[in-house]
Amino acid sequence: MTKTTPPTGTTVVAATDLKPKGLAVLKAAFRERRTLAMLLLGFSAGLPFAMLIGTLNAWLTEAEVPIATIGILSWIGLFGAFRFLWSPAVSWTPPLIGKRFGRRRSWLLVLQVIIGVSLGLVALSRPESGVLGPLALGAALGALAFATQDIVIDAWRIEVADETTPIDLLSTIYQLGYRTAALAGGAGSLLLATAIGWPGVFVTAGVLMGLGLIGTLIAPEPTPTSQAHVARERRGSPRLRLAVLAATLLAWGWAAYMLINFMIVALTTSPAPSAGEFTAAWGPWIVGATVILPAALAGLIVWKGRGATEAESVRAPRFADTLYDAILAPLVELMGRLGWGAIVVLGLILTYRITDGVWGPFAFPFYMGDTGGALGHTKAEVALASKTFGVVMTIVGIGLGGWALLVIGRMWSLLIGAILSAATNLLMMDLAMGAPVIGPFMSGTGLYALFGAFGIPEALARLMLAITGENIAGGFAGAAFVAYLSALSNKMFGAVQFAVFISLALLIGTLGRGALGELIEAQGYAAMFVIAAWLGVAAIVFVVIEWIRLTVEARRVAAAAP
Repeated sequence: MTKTTPPTGTTVVAATDLKPKGLAVLKAAFRERRTLAMLLLGFSAGLPFAMLIGTLNAWLTEAEVPIATIGILSWIGLFGAFRFLWSPAVSWTPPLIGKRFGRRRSWLLVLQVIIGVSLGLVALSRPESGVLGPLALGAALGALAFATQDIVIDAWRIEVADETTPIDLLSTIYQLGYRTAALAGGAGSLLLATAIGWPGVFVTAGVLMGLGLIGTLIAPEPTPTSQAHVARERRGSPRLRLAVLAATLLAWGWAAYMLINFMIVALTTSPAPSAGEFTAAWGPWIVGATVILPAALAGLIVWKGRGATEAESVRAPRFADTLYDAILAPLVELMGRLGWGAIVVLGLILTYRITDGVWGPFAFPFYMGDTGGALGHTKAEVALASKTFGVVMTIVGIGLGGWALLVIGRMWSLLIGAILSAATNLLMMDLAMGAPVIGPFMSGTGLYALFGAFGIPEALARLMLAITGENIAGGFAGAAFVAYLSALSNKMFGAVQFAVFISLALLIGTLGRGALGELIEAQGYAAMFVIAAWLGVAAIVFVVIEWIRLTVEARRVAAAAP
């Protein structure tokens, strides 16, 4: 029998890293259904996030739920931060509908229905009564479902990318759909709440998930990954693989238990335990158990597996190999491909989007509250400034990011996005301090008069100016970051690897939110924005180091080429 050598990780990844041939790629790309499906799937990903992580907090703020409690409820975002714990499950095809719709589309159909139902459950809640258990249950179900949906959408995007629809373009279209959903779930919800109330808003959002169902039905099903290619990553002895698999599962199970148990205790105990104390005591251990330990163990498998023959590497019980292929093979492939560069990649991912994500759940309290430097705006004003004008500015930023990806390249775009994201936090800090810089700037440049011509008062004009800078930067950085992570993922293991990347991006910020709520109550909002800006500086440093690493690697490969 002739032995066929499967493609290496580098070869497969290179297939997803197709550089667009100028802006002309847009004309070819928009002639086929993958781009429309990507837009609708992006919408179905963004809508539940906007409703459950953002708009729900506006409802809670209006119901006079304490800021510290809102911070704890925002821990439903941990389903997104820890999505990699169950990302291997989407490697299997759902029963009953799987044969007709395929693995990816079947998962999407099931999850989109669950999200719609969970939004309906939230609509039945009454937070003003002080009973938050049913609301937390519905929100948690929805968060689990939309985090899992994101895993499937990300895998689909990586798997269907080719020269006609390159990964950079699909990533930008995904961001456009996502931010359009933010407009509907943000400004649309705030305006609609005035007319039909918050329960009606969440019912409407559940109906709008039907757009995601349309996207799923028109999306082509990717070609399944060859199991022979996956089996290539079964390195080392069966005993070592079983030991590493058991250690990883135990570590992930312990971390999940600690986080879920604290959320339950915090929501059912009065007074609630300190999220800050929990994060300080257990946060580093949780990060170590869920990120550092599995990565180190995967590196151990790579090291031990060097020099082993194919027969020595692949023999193991079938069930153990199945679990290994789903859970550890993606990490082993990643560590084997990146080597020492995994440290740099890890640092970049952990810091790049934290500057915006860490304070996201407190945006509505900052805009609508009246303490700690909060701005005290009405729902209608926030709907205009943040969830209408702001989302438009985000879409502008995404468009600029997509243009930059096509014209100046991925790493330049990534660096510019990191710089802008860090700097624009200072605009929000200035607002929290009473606008000592923004106010005189707008007076001196005539911007107050310009906004006034449209009937916009000075306080709202200041907020809109700060949001312009913040959201353009966020849109630009988001487009560059998603494109970078998508290209970093291997097509064979896109679901798990991208889930790990995004989980890392959300992890540190999500863990810090409970403590951040207590910081705001003690020191006000300005201190929060200063911390976010400094975190952004760390991201800039990691982008520069990663760029150097990629340049050195490219030169090494070129020198080794015949």
